Amino acid sequence: MKVGCVKEIKQHEYRVGLTPDSVTVFVSHGHDVYIEKNAGLGSGFEDQEYIDHGAIILDKAEEVWELCDMIVKVKEPLDPEYKHIKEGQILFTYLHLAADEPLLDALLASKCEAVAYETITDRNGRLPLLKPMSEIAGRLSIQEGAHALEKPFGGRGVLLSGIPGVPRGNIVIVGAGVVGLNALQVAVGMEANVTVLDVNLDRLTEIDTLYGNRVQTLYSTENSLKKALVEADLVIGSVLIPGSKAPKIIKKEYLKTMKPGSVIVDIAIDQGGCTETSRPTYHDNPTYVVDGVIHYCVANIPGAVARTSTIGLVNATLPYGLALADHGVLKASETVVGIKEGVNCYHGKITSKPVADTFNRPLSDLV
Repeated sequence: MKVGCVKEIKQHEYRVGLTPDSVTVFVSHGHDVYIEKNAGLGSGFEDQEYIDHGAIILDKAEEVWELCDMIVKVKEPLDPEYKHIKEGQILFTYLHLAADEPLLDALLASKCEAVAYETITDRNGRLPLLKPMSEIAGRLSIQEGAHALEKPFGGRGVLLSGIPGVPRGNIVIVGAGVVGLNALQVAVGMEANVTVLDVNLDRLTEIDTLYGNRVQTLYSTENSLKKALVEADLVIGSVLIPGSKAPKIIKKEYLKTMKPGSVIVDIAIDQGGCTETSRPTYHDNPTYVVDGVIHYCVANIPGAVARTSTIGLVNATLPYGLALADHGVLKASETVVGIKEGVNCYHGKITSKPVADTFNRPLSDLV
């Protein structure tokens, strides 16, 4: 199979879908790998490294799209890329279709075979290709939130760790999945006052056992959330419903009860956001203010640490990408656990239930 990787065109996206090391693996399986010129520079990979590992460099993205049977990316295709997607072409990348109906329509019209990183599952129902980026986004969320809290950037001027004789900042983490747990790890390391809300009592018990009195765990209800927000300096929104739009659990009316200059980091923004007032932002202009509350809603937070993110992502995606290239979508879906759940669109039909349900459209079987 001809496997291609193009340079990401999303604003301030520096990750790349394949590393030179991963190229070696595809080539060893008999595949031809084509890389757009300079696709890896944002992550620190020179074209010559790809060449040395067996790839062929093409000057333009259009050449890669046209030539290749399978395209490996990081972020969802943007409007200028829609026209390049071909019938029967395997598209392997993050898609987040529940938050992007125009992309869904484009994929259906192209009749491609679209496999989404974020809905592939493992034997335990977990999301192995979302996990590394969730880990990074969770850890970065505290770092970016702390930065936004600084007075020159519009924040309250609060140091989350405090100092002797001065209160620590209050961090509220909404959702204790992979993102929330990684945010929690950094938040505790910064010695802030940390509260975690979730509806999974088993998860809250785990956190309580691990962190003891260093963390306040709360069962998440409308009332407990509203009370926690009143005291928060930094809020991390990390609610996820796999494949579906994030629920808007932080209402606009709640903002009026929050401290002026407090910060919300909405990590769920790539699935539509878990705050009613959230809208996507970019790394060069990451924040905006609603009712005195700073919103950080960058939809590709891990792109800020592109080299770490790329290597971590490719480590996770490579076995699945290799199965798709070796066997095609149908056979790979039958033989590799989780790939079937990753197929969102197949030859003009929606094959993901969460996506179909989000837009009230027909769901089709893969075959």
